[in-house]
Amino acid sequence: MALPLAWPADESDSDFIISTANQEAVRHLEHWSLWPVMATVLTGPRKSGRSLLARLFAQKARGVIIDDAERRDEEEIFHAWNAAQATRRPLLIVADARPPAWRVTLPDLGSRLAATPSAVIADPDDVLIRALFEKAFAGRGIMVPPELAGWLVPRVERSYVAVGRIVDLLDHAALAEQRRLTMPLARRVLAPMIDPVAAT
Repeated sequence: MALPLAWPADESDSDFIISTANQEAVRHLEHWSLWPVMATVLTGPRKSGRSLLARLFAQKARGVIIDDAERRDEEEIFHAWNAAQATRRPLLIVADARPPAWRVTLPDLGSRLAATPSAVIADPDDVLIRALFEKAFAGRGIMVPPELAGWLVPRVERSYVAVGRIVDLLDHAALAEQRRLTMPLARRVLAPMIDPVAAT
């Protein structure tokens, strides 16, 4: 039986892959001392590496992180924002989106967030999608055909979440059949998910 095991996230610079989808966000965080206020809102899709990037930032800049900010107490964020200005210790607020998409009810917090710069991780480009597939397979110790990652890129949903879901699906299928992950196996397992036009 193939068990749905969760794989731990890695925590090093080499585990965060920089591409055109996130290089502007990385550059912004590298130059935190130039921020107009000692805070930034980091946004991006789920599974885009935003939390890992935030932890790397906190290690390098001795900063403070508030992750999943939309689900945190607004008073907590308000006081953390004020503390960052007083101590000059940078605050990184990680969220799905910045206000007004993220509805803030505390007026004082809303005004502070309006004055806070933002860094955005965009949807993945082809280079990043391929690198994420290769990293995910290698991280699990899965031997795959060298052409598999390139074959997947134009045929699957272009999202960070999809990469993890597809690697899970292929890994579980190979384990269930007690065989190596091959191109024929990948084609068969993913056939219901692939656009017939892209499959040619």
